[in-house]
Amino acid sequence: MLTLYYSPGACSLASLIALEESGLAFEAKRVDFSKAEQQSPEYLRLNPKGRVPVLIAEKGAISETPAILAYVAQIAKSARLAPLDDLFEFALMQSFNNYLCATVHVNHAHGRRGYRWTDDEAARETMKAKVPQTMGESLGLIETSMLRGPWVMGKDYSVADAYLFTMFGWAKGDGVDLDRLPKLGEHRARMLERPAVQRAREIERA
Repeated sequence: MLTLYYSPGACSLASLIALEESGLAFEAKRVDFSKAEQQSPEYLRLNPKGRVPVLIAEKGAISETPAILAYVAQIAKSARLAPLDDLFEFALMQSFNNYLCATVHVNHAHGRRGYRWTDDEAARETMKAKVPQTMGESLGLIETSMLRGPWVMGKDYSVADAYLFTMFGWAKGDGVDLDRLPKLGEHRARMLERPAVQRAREIERA
């Protein structure tokens, strides 16, 4: 059985949603960041990066959200969580997910984890002040150029939607003007209606 290590409020929500959508048997194990469990020797043996999510599969551990999402989509083919029959469309989905990982998530992290980039407190405050702009610009690009609608890839739902839902969930707290992103708002509302999303959020709240 698969085991997903997650932390409430983190990007691991996307993987939780994907697993709930997949119909696969899995166990969700909470990692308590307030107790620094992600830095414990036991956890670091699973994921030396000391971050979530990490998925324990039959052959070993998989980290990084885009990789986990792609893996779940491929082993749960009947759930149709990715355009697996079209390599170009699958690559486009991966491109979208990697943009969320490499750009949107990094923009968000500058507001909360500036210590990763500098020890200068003034510099960290400058980075924090920039977050509403950088997050707003990245999400604006998705709004105008990347979200096909009604789902990320068009008419068919995919794991990219779980990832977008997770990233957009941070926008308000990052000071982004949500009124300028009506398509993303509608996408979030559609996601909130999905039973798998509701179950994943219940896991986080437990």
